Amino acid sequence: MTVDEDVHAGGHRTHEVTNQPPERVDVNEYLDFPVLRDAVHAFGGGWGEERLVEAGAHVGSAAFQRAAELANTHEPVLRTHDRRGRRIDEVEYHPAYHEVISAAVGRGAHTSAWADPRPGANVVRGALFSLFGQVEPGHACPVSMTHAAVPSLRHAPDLAALWEPRLLATGYDGALAAPGAKPGALVGMAMTEKQGGSDVRANTTRAVPAGDGTHVLTGHKWFCSAPMSDAFLVLAQAPDGQSCFLVPRVLEDGTRNVFRLQRLKDKLGNRSNASAEIELDGTVGHLVGEPGRGVRTIIEMVQRTRLDCVHGSAAGMRQGVAEALWHARHRTAFGAALVDQPAMTAVLADLALESEAATLTSMRLAAAHDADDESERAFRRLATAVAKYWVCKRGPQHAYEAMECLGGNGYTEAFPLARRYREQPVMAIWEGSGNVVALDVLRAMTREPASLAAVDAELALAAGAHRDLDAHLAATRAVLTGLAGADPAGQQASARRVVEALAVGLQASLMVRHAPDASADAFVAARLGADRGHGYGVLPRGTDAATILRRHTGP
Repeated sequence: MTVDEDVHAGGHRTHEVTNQPPERVDVNEYLDFPVLRDAVHAFGGGWGEERLVEAGAHVGSAAFQRAAELANTHEPVLRTHDRRGRRIDEVEYHPAYHEVISAAVGRGAHTSAWADPRPGANVVRGALFSLFGQVEPGHACPVSMTHAAVPSLRHAPDLAALWEPRLLATGYDGALAAPGAKPGALVGMAMTEKQGGSDVRANTTRAVPAGDGTHVLTGHKWFCSAPMSDAFLVLAQAPDGQSCFLVPRVLEDGTRNVFRLQRLKDKLGNRSNASAEIELDGTVGHLVGEPGRGVRTIIEMVQRTRLDCVHGSAAGMRQGVAEALWHARHRTAFGAALVDQPAMTAVLADLALESEAATLTSMRLAAAHDADDESERAFRRLATAVAKYWVCKRGPQHAYEAMECLGGNGYTEAFPLARRYREQPVMAIWEGSGNVVALDVLRAMTREPASLAAVDAELALAAGAHRDLDAHLAATRAVLTGLAGADPAGQQASARRVVEALAVGLQASLMVRHAPDASADAFVAARLGADRGHGYGVLPRGTDAATILRRHTGP
């Protein structure tokens, strides 16, 4: 008797695969997400439609998804020495990582807003960045830092003249080589040290003038992300105080700068991207900005990487919704598709609302970086920090809930949502964890009152549209009034409450003005109304979940 005959004799097969969704591949991640597409057009980026459609198809392809998986399962490896014993301090990546980052750089996800500045440029660049980060988030770190380094470099015109064309180029070569010989360059950042962390004033790395216009740096950095980048912005204590320096990985003549990699961080997530502890020992650095004004020089880089944290968190939410919806549409249980079962529909719709609000927030902030008037600069100063705090903090719980929609499959590394769950916390920690950002919001409101006025004006654009939103805005203003009269300790203790109130108010205002009524009404009621719950899937009675979900499933 053959094996097949024996199976038939037994009356059943053990490995027939039924009721499993098809693979979600060869989709267009831009066209399948009308929320992002509508936001791009609403905030001035409609001219980038063709580029975004092409990028959406690329990142949604089976080949790109496979490259993203390989880049995370074959993690970076530190090579301190070659086999002959020479110190090389290199990180070896899987070819798939280079494939991913080359595709992102080639489409301008790093610096296209600087290369082609015009209305909507940061919106289009933000959407490109989000599309790539939705599928493979680790590579986004050097892509983001390269974008954010440009305004800091402009504090040193001679350096900018040499390096900015390299950063704006769309070629990529991951090997260490003289920067002028490469088709493009990427920039990293190294600020934190063991003894200080977020308190960069405690840094001990020293910079001594070399007599030839450069400085010699000696010290360590506790976190250096993407250590194979071509240059790094570094803070060090110079004779005039803490200053900012550009530290090339390889000097112009091809000589390798002293840049010792002590070890790679074994991180919870962000596994495709290497982060290292580094030692500087007679390392060449070029002063950027005024001596003693290092933090001020680098602050706009921090602001722009914070915005990319918002983009990245929103992109992660989109991935969660897309994967959960795909699963629910193609799998049945108890006689019906999961997506049509009310309890699951409510969870999916709530996750979709969170994703929609985060996407609108990220695109509105990108538009604020396109504008050059004082009110928009004031708005983005405060709103970027507010959004960074809130959207990034919402990311991990959102990822977990989306993962749960897939059941046991979601908890395995064979599916992308387990990776996303481990990825989302980095956006909340990087560039200032919760307390750091909340205290920065307090400083901005105190030192730059115009920033609070600009955010309040933005929120007020939706005044009168919803009773719950009006009540929230009134309560938020009352809290702010009370905060102004509190002592410093009381202000710090209330910082998170204030930031949360401003963030949810901003999201609700954007939803009312830019989302369809079904989505806006549900979001305001679910986040601000008396009938709101605490977990995802606890939507107010009467929510039109099916209509909400149609904006998240594509054509």
